[in-house]
Amino acid sequence: MERLKCTIAYDGSGFAGFQVQPAHRTVQGVLEKALIKMHKGEAIRIQASGRTDTGVHAVGQVIHFDTPLTIPERNWKQAINTLLPDDVRIMHIEKVHDSFHARYSVKQKEYHYIVLNREDPDVFRRDYVLHFPKDLDIEAIQAACKHLEGTHDFTTFSSAKSSVKGSKVRTLFHASCRRKDNDIEFVFRGSGFLYNMVRIMVSALLDVGIGKRKPEDIPVLLAAKERGQLGKTISPNGLYLWEVSYDE
Repeated sequence: MERLKCTIAYDGSGFAGFQVQPAHRTVQGVLEKALIKMHKGEAIRIQASGRTDTGVHAVGQVIHFDTPLTIPERNWKQAINTLLPDDVRIMHIEKVHDSFHARYSVKQKEYHYIVLNREDPDVFRRDYVLHFPKDLDIEAIQAACKHLEGTHDFTTFSSAKSSVKGSKVRTLFHASCRRKDNDIEFVFRGSGFLYNMVRIMVSALLDVGIGKRKPEDIPVLLAAKERGQLGKTISPNGLYLWEVSYDE
């Protein structure tokens, strides 16, 4: 058996999330269907770096699977992509040692969230950005981002529906926000992320941007360890799993 590591990109707007669900179109379902065809009906299970929700996109999701087939790496990529719909793509594929695991070997993940900050929505990008028409104080948001960096218990910034048992302590190596024309791009890099964590952080940072909260409220919210302290989880549309990193 050989283990293959694949970096994949997908447009999340046509999927009910990553993980297989009966009677729903999912990224895992579509990938496994293609692999079944390649393996003449034999079921192949894939393992991913993590699941993404309905509507969330990926530029650099990572999966692995084991296969009895011996095919050159470059041919693998072409063969799978031929069987995939056009909203999922294998970007890179390589053979790895069987000690590699797409989920358990992760060292850090990077997510981006894109906000369209102007009066009118963009009909062509409605599935790919969050439209937010209010004026934003970018400097205040950047100051708030600094308070999120470091090792904290992120209970306040995680869904109450989170299935994580045990510690909600995570380390954020980087949190930032930058404006480019009408787009505001948030970037978060960390050791791991809780369920809905990025969407809840962006929601809180937008509150800072409109003056509803102050940057120094962030440490208070972290210390509270209570999801009810924050408003709703914002739209998945602007969220991208950007990159997953492993030890070389």
